[in-house]
Amino acid sequence: MKLRIESYKKQVQKWPKEGYHLMAQYNDEEVIVYQSYRKAIGHFAVENQRFGGPFSLNRMTWIKPNFLWMMYRNGWGQKEGQEVVLAVHLRRKAFENYLPQSVYSTYDITQYGDREKWKEEVARSSARLQWDPDHDPYGDKLPRKAIQIGLRNDLIKSYAKEDILEIEDISDFVAEQFEFVKAKNLDKLMTPAEQPLLFDDPELNKHLKLQ
Repeated sequence: MKLRIESYKKQVQKWPKEGYHLMAQYNDEEVIVYQSYRKAIGHFAVENQRFGGPFSLNRMTWIKPNFLWMMYRNGWGQKEGQEVVLAVHLRRKAFENYLPQSVYSTYDITQYGDREKWKEEVARSSARLQWDPDHDPYGDKLPRKAIQIGLRNDLIKSYAKEDILEIEDISDFVAEQFEFVKAKNLDKLMTPAEQPLLFDDPELNKHLKLQ
């Protein structure tokens, strides 16, 4: 596994406690995002290092750069249809290309002013943006917000193939760590090394509400 992992208990001491933060594992070349799928989709993606086969290019797909947010949504890989947990090594340039195009999935007067204008932007956009409460390993809500990005149309086509550097199946790692969560033994819990991501473009940071 190429993911860098660290002790959860050590990381949580450094992470911001509240606010809007894009938590991720990243470097100058890539950003890691997570997805969970049924076996047919997940195994095809790993074997072919792209999304295809039963994966639909005609519906929106949501990517999550925050590992624990993914674990909350997929129940640590236990939910039906989300058994195969993928770490997608995404080209950073591609990730940064999605974000300026993103439109918030719920109306925000501070971002759009006119509701009809927002509806028009949602209808024609290829990227959707959503902030939700982040969660701890047990699934309890946190004051900090977690981001997810929805892709469709031209962006899902590029995401499915050329934007990807590598796809890892981390299902075994997830199952192993879930045992520590069930045992309430967070001293042994390891999670991907993550930190807040800010961009060089102040307008992009403003659009994303990053702090």
